Amino acid sequence: MEVLAGKLFPFRGAIVRRLDKASRELLLPEGGRAIDFSRPAGEPALGAPASVAWRIFKNPVVTYIGGVTAVILELAEPRVRTGVWKHSGFRHDPLRRLRRTGLAAMVTIYGARSTAETMIAGVRRMHDRVRGETPCGEAYSANDPELLNWVQATAAFGFLQAYHVYAAPLTLAERDRYYRDGETAAKLYGATQPPRSEAELEALFQAMRPRLEASPIIFEFLHIMRTARLLPPLLQPIQPLLARAAVSLTPSWVRGLLGLGDEYGLRAWEGGLVRQGSALADRIMLESSPAVQACIRLGLPANYLYKGSDDA
Repeated sequence: MEVLAGKLFPFRGAIVRRLDKASRELLLPEGGRAIDFSRPAGEPALGAPASVAWRIFKNPVVTYIGGVTAVILELAEPRVRTGVWKHSGFRHDPLRRLRRTGLAAMVTIYGARSTAETMIAGVRRMHDRVRGETPCGEAYSANDPELLNWVQATAAFGFLQAYHVYAAPLTLAERDRYYRDGETAAKLYGATQPPRSEAELEALFQAMRPRLEASPIIFEFLHIMRTARLLPPLLQPIQPLLARAAVSLTPSWVRGLLGLGDEYGLRAWEGGLVRQGSALADRIMLESSPAVQACIRLGLPANYLYKGSDDA
Protein backbone atom coordinates (compact mmCIF):
# COMPACT_ATOMS: atom_id res chain seq x y z
CA MET A 1 0.00 0.00 0.00
CA GLU A 2 2.88 2.35 0.79
CA VAL A 3 4.19 2.10 -2.80
CA LEU A 4 0.83 2.96 -4.38
CA ALA A 5 0.04 5.63 -1.79
CA GLY A 6 3.43 7.23 -2.33
CA LYS A 7 2.90 7.49 -6.08
CA LEU A 8 -0.56 9.01 -5.65
CA PHE A 9 0.23 11.37 -2.75
CA PRO A 10 0.96 14.50 -4.85
CA PHE A 11 -2.42 14.10 -6.54
CA ARG A 12 -4.36 12.92 -3.47
CA GLY A 13 -6.63 15.95 -3.10
CA ALA A 14 -7.66 15.98 -6.76
CA ILE A 15 -8.20 12.21 -6.78
CA VAL A 16 -10.37 12.30 -3.66
CA ARG A 17 -12.51 15.12 -5.08
CA ARG A 18 -13.03 13.25 -8.35
CA LEU A 19 -13.85 10.01 -6.57
CA ASP A 20 -16.27 11.84 -4.28
CA LYS A 21 -18.03 13.36 -7.29
CA ALA A 22 -18.19 9.99 -9.06
CA SER A 23 -19.58 8.36 -5.91
CA ARG A 24 -22.40 10.92 -5.70
CA GLU A 25 -23.28 10.47 -9.37
CA LEU A 26 -23.26 6.66 -9.13
CA LEU A 27 -25.82 6.74 -6.31
CA LEU A 28 -28.29 9.13 -7.92
CA PRO A 29 -31.72 7.47 -8.25
CA GLU A 30 -33.30 7.40 -11.69
CA GLY A 31 -35.43 10.51 -12.19
CA GLY A 32 -35.46 11.33 -8.50
CA ARG A 33 -33.68 13.22 -5.76
CA ALA A 34 -30.57 11.81 -4.18
CA ILE A 35 -31.19 9.87 -0.98
CA ASP A 36 -30.00 11.78 2.08
CA PHE A 37 -28.29 9.19 4.25
CA SER A 38 -27.85 11.80 6.99
CA ARG A 39 -31.63 11.92 7.65
CA PRO A 40 -33.80 11.38 9.64
CA ALA A 41 -31.42 12.32 12.43
CA GLY A 42 -30.95 9.54 14.94
CA GLU A 43 -32.84 6.81 13.07
CA PRO A 44 -30.87 3.54 13.09
CA ALA A 45 -30.13 1.40 10.06
CA LEU A 46 -30.93 -2.29 9.71
CA GLY A 47 -27.47 -3.04 11.08
CA ALA A 48 -25.30 -1.37 13.71
CA PRO A 49 -22.39 0.98 12.93
CA ALA A 50 -20.05 -1.42 14.73
CA SER A 51 -21.03 -4.26 12.38
CA VAL A 52 -18.61 -5.84 9.95
CA ALA A 53 -20.88 -4.84 7.05
CA TRP A 54 -20.46 -1.14 7.84
CA ARG A 55 -16.70 -1.59 7.58
CA ILE A 56 -16.91 -3.52 4.32
CA PHE A 57 -19.35 -1.42 2.31
CA LYS A 58 -17.52 1.85 2.86
CA ASN A 59 -14.81 0.56 0.49
CA PRO A 60 -15.74 1.25 -3.18
CA VAL A 61 -13.07 -1.05 -4.63
CA VAL A 62 -14.23 -3.94 -2.45
CA THR A 63 -17.91 -3.43 -3.28
CA TYR A 64 -17.16 -3.35 -7.01
CA ILE A 65 -15.10 -6.55 -6.93
CA GLY A 66 -17.46 -8.32 -4.54
CA GLY A 67 -20.48 -7.40 -6.62
CA VAL A 68 -18.94 -8.96 -9.73
CA THR A 69 -18.08 -12.13 -7.79
CA ALA A 70 -21.67 -12.35 -6.54
CA VAL A 71 -23.12 -12.03 -10.05
CA ILE A 72 -20.79 -14.74 -11.43
CA LEU A 73 -22.14 -17.13 -8.80
CA GLU A 74 -25.76 -16.02 -9.35
CA LEU A 75 -25.50 -16.56 -13.11
CA ALA A 76 -24.23 -20.09 -12.56
CA GLU A 77 -27.75 -21.07 -11.42
CA PRO A 78 -29.96 -21.41 -14.56
CA ARG A 79 -33.19 -20.04 -13.07
CA VAL A 80 -31.47 -16.99 -11.61
CA ARG A 81 -29.47 -16.52 -14.81
CA THR A 82 -32.56 -16.52 -17.01
CA GLY A 83 -34.42 -14.12 -14.74
CA VAL A 84 -31.53 -11.67 -14.54
CA TRP A 85 -30.64 -11.75 -18.24
CA LYS A 86 -34.20 -11.73 -19.53
CA HIS A 87 -35.85 -9.23 -17.20
CA SER A 88 -33.13 -6.69 -16.47
CA GLY A 89 -31.48 -4.15 -18.72
CA PHE A 90 -27.96 -5.18 -17.75
CA ARG A 91 -27.06 -6.38 -21.21
CA HIS A 92 -28.02 -3.14 -22.95
CA ASP A 93 -27.41 -0.57 -20.19
CA PRO A 94 -25.01 -2.04 -17.61
CA LEU A 95 -24.23 1.32 -16.02
CA ARG A 96 -27.89 1.91 -15.20
CA ARG A 97 -28.19 -1.55 -13.63
CA LEU A 98 -24.93 -1.03 -11.72
CA ARG A 99 -26.25 2.25 -10.30
CA ARG A 100 -29.54 0.69 -9.20
CA THR A 101 -27.80 -2.27 -7.58
CA GLY A 102 -25.20 -0.08 -5.87
CA LEU A 103 -27.84 2.27 -4.50
CA ALA A 104 -29.91 -0.66 -3.19
CA ALA A 105 -26.85 -2.08 -1.41
CA MET A 106 -26.00 1.27 0.19
CA VAL A 107 -29.59 1.86 1.36
CA THR A 108 -29.75 -1.67 2.78
CA ILE A 109 -26.56 -1.19 4.82
CA TYR A 110 -26.50 2.53 5.67
CA GLY A 111 -29.99 3.88 5.05
CA ALA A 112 -32.38 4.74 7.86
CA ARG A 113 -34.42 1.65 8.71
CA SER A 114 -37.68 3.17 7.40
CA THR A 115 -35.99 4.08 4.10
CA ALA A 116 -34.44 0.62 3.72
CA GLU A 117 -37.67 -1.22 4.51
CA THR A 118 -39.62 0.90 2.00
CA MET A 119 -37.04 0.31 -0.73
CA ILE A 120 -36.86 -3.44 -0.10
CA ALA A 121 -40.65 -3.72 -0.19
CA GLY A 122 -40.54 -2.02 -3.59
CA VAL A 123 -37.94 -4.51 -4.82
CA ARG A 124 -40.16 -7.38 -3.67
CA ARG A 125 -43.14 -5.94 -5.57
CA MET A 126 -41.03 -5.56 -8.70
CA HIS A 127 -39.84 -9.16 -8.36
CA ASP A 128 -43.45 -10.35 -8.19
CA ARG A 129 -43.61 -9.66 -11.95
CA VAL A 130 -40.41 -11.55 -12.77
CA ARG A 131 -41.29 -15.12 -13.68
CA GLY A 132 -41.00 -17.44 -16.65
CA GLU A 133 -39.16 -20.51 -17.88
CA THR A 134 -35.52 -21.30 -18.50
CA PRO A 135 -34.48 -22.41 -22.01
CA CYS A 136 -34.79 -25.99 -20.68
CA GLY A 137 -38.40 -25.40 -19.63
CA GLU A 138 -37.87 -25.07 -15.88
CA ALA A 139 -40.17 -22.54 -14.21
CA TYR A 140 -38.72 -19.73 -12.11
CA SER A 141 -39.96 -16.82 -10.03
CA ALA A 142 -37.77 -14.03 -8.71
CA ASN A 143 -39.45 -14.26 -5.31
CA ASP A 144 -38.88 -18.02 -4.99
CA PRO A 145 -37.32 -18.42 -1.50
CA GLU A 146 -34.82 -21.00 -2.76
CA LEU A 147 -33.49 -18.59 -5.37
CA LEU A 148 -33.51 -15.69 -2.93
CA ASN A 149 -31.49 -17.78 -0.47
CA TRP A 150 -28.90 -18.28 -3.22
CA VAL A 151 -28.85 -14.64 -4.34
CA GLN A 152 -28.54 -13.32 -0.79
CA ALA A 153 -25.84 -15.86 0.09
CA THR A 154 -23.74 -15.18 -3.00
CA ALA A 155 -23.98 -11.43 -2.47
CA ALA A 156 -22.91 -11.76 1.16
CA PHE A 157 -20.05 -14.07 0.14
CA GLY A 158 -18.79 -11.80 -2.65
CA PHE A 159 -18.56 -8.62 -0.57
CA LEU A 160 -17.11 -10.38 2.47
CA GLN A 161 -14.45 -12.26 0.50
CA ALA A 162 -13.43 -9.15 -1.42
CA TYR A 163 -12.78 -7.29 1.82
CA HIS A 164 -11.16 -10.25 3.59
CA VAL A 165 -8.81 -11.13 0.72
CA TYR A 166 -7.98 -7.70 -0.71
CA ALA A 167 -8.53 -5.02 1.95
CA ALA A 168 -8.06 -6.39 5.48
CA PRO A 169 -8.16 -9.97 6.82
CA LEU A 170 -11.12 -10.82 9.06
CA THR A 171 -11.15 -13.46 11.76
CA LEU A 172 -13.52 -16.42 11.50
CA ALA A 173 -15.54 -14.93 14.37
CA GLU A 174 -15.89 -11.65 12.45
CA ARG A 175 -16.89 -13.48 9.29
CA ASP A 176 -19.52 -15.52 11.12
CA ARG A 177 -20.84 -12.37 12.81
CA TYR A 178 -21.15 -10.73 9.39
CA TYR A 179 -23.42 -13.53 8.18
CA ARG A 180 -25.52 -13.46 11.36
CA ASP A 181 -25.91 -9.69 11.19
CA GLY A 182 -27.08 -9.92 7.58
CA GLU A 183 -30.00 -12.20 8.39
CA THR A 184 -32.46 -9.34 9.06
CA ALA A 185 -31.98 -7.70 5.66
CA ALA A 186 -31.86 -11.03 3.83
CA LYS A 187 -35.21 -12.06 5.26
CA LEU A 188 -36.76 -8.71 4.34
CA TYR A 189 -35.73 -9.45 0.75
CA GLY A 190 -37.52 -12.82 1.02
CA ALA A 191 -34.75 -15.27 1.83
CA THR A 192 -36.02 -17.89 4.27
CA GLN A 193 -32.72 -19.55 5.21
CA PRO A 194 -29.81 -17.19 4.63
CA PRO A 195 -26.52 -18.60 5.93
CA ARG A 196 -25.71 -17.49 9.48
CA SER A 197 -22.08 -18.59 9.45
CA GLU A 198 -19.29 -19.48 7.06
CA ALA A 199 -20.01 -23.18 7.71
CA GLU A 200 -23.67 -22.72 6.73
CA LEU A 201 -22.58 -20.86 3.60
CA GLU A 202 -20.31 -23.73 2.59
CA ALA A 203 -23.16 -26.19 3.20
CA LEU A 204 -25.41 -24.14 0.91
CA PHE A 205 -22.73 -24.03 -1.79
CA GLN A 206 -22.42 -27.81 -1.70
CA ALA A 207 -26.21 -28.27 -1.75
CA MET A 208 -26.46 -26.02 -4.82
CA ARG A 209 -23.46 -27.57 -6.58
CA PRO A 210 -25.50 -30.01 -8.72
CA ARG A 211 -27.60 -27.09 -10.02
CA LEU A 212 -24.72 -24.89 -11.17
CA GLU A 213 -23.64 -24.95 -14.80
CA ALA A 214 -21.52 -23.16 -17.37
CA SER A 215 -23.13 -20.70 -19.77
CA PRO A 216 -22.00 -18.29 -22.51
CA ILE A 217 -23.91 -15.61 -20.58
CA ILE A 218 -21.27 -15.68 -17.84
CA PHE A 219 -18.55 -14.92 -20.38
CA GLU A 220 -20.70 -12.17 -21.90
CA PHE A 221 -21.16 -10.67 -18.43
CA LEU A 222 -17.42 -10.70 -17.79
CA HIS A 223 -16.76 -9.09 -21.17
CA ILE A 224 -19.14 -6.27 -20.22
CA MET A 225 -17.45 -5.83 -16.85
CA ARG A 226 -14.06 -5.60 -18.54
CA THR A 227 -14.94 -3.27 -21.41
CA ALA A 228 -18.05 -1.16 -20.68
CA ARG A 229 -17.43 2.33 -19.31
CA LEU A 230 -18.74 1.62 -15.82
CA LEU A 231 -16.19 3.43 -13.65
CA PRO A 232 -15.05 7.06 -13.56
CA PRO A 233 -12.50 7.81 -16.32
CA LEU A 234 -9.73 7.84 -13.71
CA LEU A 235 -10.42 4.17 -12.87
CA GLN A 236 -11.51 2.73 -16.23
CA PRO A 237 -8.02 1.42 -17.10
CA ILE A 238 -8.16 -0.96 -14.10
CA GLN A 239 -11.61 -2.41 -14.88
CA PRO A 240 -10.19 -5.59 -16.45
CA LEU A 241 -7.97 -6.04 -13.39
CA LEU A 242 -10.95 -5.72 -11.02
CA ALA A 243 -12.94 -8.21 -13.09
CA ARG A 244 -10.12 -10.75 -12.84
CA ALA A 245 -9.90 -10.09 -9.11
CA ALA A 246 -13.59 -10.97 -8.85
CA VAL A 247 -13.13 -14.23 -10.76
CA SER A 248 -10.23 -15.17 -8.48
CA LEU A 249 -12.52 -14.91 -5.43
CA THR A 250 -14.90 -17.59 -6.66
CA PRO A 251 -14.21 -21.09 -5.26
CA SER A 252 -11.82 -23.05 -7.46
CA TRP A 253 -14.40 -25.79 -8.09
CA VAL A 254 -16.84 -23.15 -9.37
CA ARG A 255 -14.23 -21.74 -11.75
CA GLY A 256 -13.57 -25.24 -13.06
CA LEU A 257 -17.26 -25.93 -13.51
CA LEU A 258 -17.82 -22.66 -15.38
CA GLY A 259 -14.73 -23.00 -17.58
CA LEU A 260 -13.01 -19.94 -16.11
CA GLY A 261 -9.37 -20.85 -16.65
CA ASP A 262 -6.26 -19.15 -15.30
CA GLU A 263 -6.47 -16.46 -17.96
CA TYR A 264 -9.62 -15.10 -16.30
CA GLY A 265 -8.00 -14.77 -12.86
CA LEU A 266 -5.23 -12.69 -11.36
CA ARG A 267 -1.54 -13.12 -11.94
CA ALA A 268 0.55 -13.09 -8.74
CA TRP A 269 1.80 -9.53 -9.17
CA GLU A 270 -1.71 -8.30 -10.00
CA GLY A 271 -3.01 -9.70 -6.72
CA GLY A 272 -0.57 -7.51 -4.86
CA LEU A 273 -1.67 -4.46 -6.82
CA VAL A 274 -5.36 -5.11 -6.07
CA ARG A 275 -4.56 -5.52 -2.38
CA GLN A 276 -2.67 -2.22 -2.36
CA GLY A 277 -5.55 -0.42 -4.06
CA SER A 278 -8.20 -1.98 -1.83
CA ALA A 279 -6.26 -1.17 1.34
CA LEU A 280 -5.77 2.40 0.15
CA ALA A 281 -9.48 2.76 -0.63
CA ASP A 282 -10.22 1.57 2.91
CA ARG A 283 -8.38 4.62 4.23
CA ILE A 284 -9.83 7.32 2.00
CA MET A 285 -12.88 9.04 3.48
CA LEU A 286 -15.30 10.41 0.87
CA GLU A 287 -17.44 13.02 2.61
CA SER A 288 -20.56 12.37 0.53
CA SER A 289 -20.42 8.57 0.88
CA PRO A 290 -23.42 6.84 2.48
CA ALA A 291 -21.10 5.43 5.16
CA VAL A 292 -19.99 8.88 6.29
CA GLN A 293 -23.46 10.41 6.04
CA ALA A 294 -24.99 7.54 8.03
CA CYS A 295 -22.47 8.09 10.81
CA ILE A 296 -23.45 11.77 10.91
CA ARG A 297 -27.13 10.76 11.08
CA LEU A 298 -26.40 8.73 14.20
CA GLY A 299 -24.34 11.44 15.87
CA LEU A 300 -21.03 9.65 15.30
CA PRO A 301 -17.84 11.31 14.03
CA ALA A 302 -17.68 11.47 10.24
CA ASN A 303 -14.46 9.42 10.38
CA TYR A 304 -15.92 6.79 12.74
CA LEU A 305 -15.32 3.99 10.21
CA TYR A 306 -11.87 5.31 9.28
CA LYS A 307 -10.16 5.39 12.68
CA GLY A 308 -6.46 4.94 12.26
CA SER A 309 -6.61 6.05 8.61
CA ASP A 310 -5.00 9.07 7.01
CA ASP A 311 -8.33 10.90 7.39
CA ALA A 312 -8.87 10.13 11.07
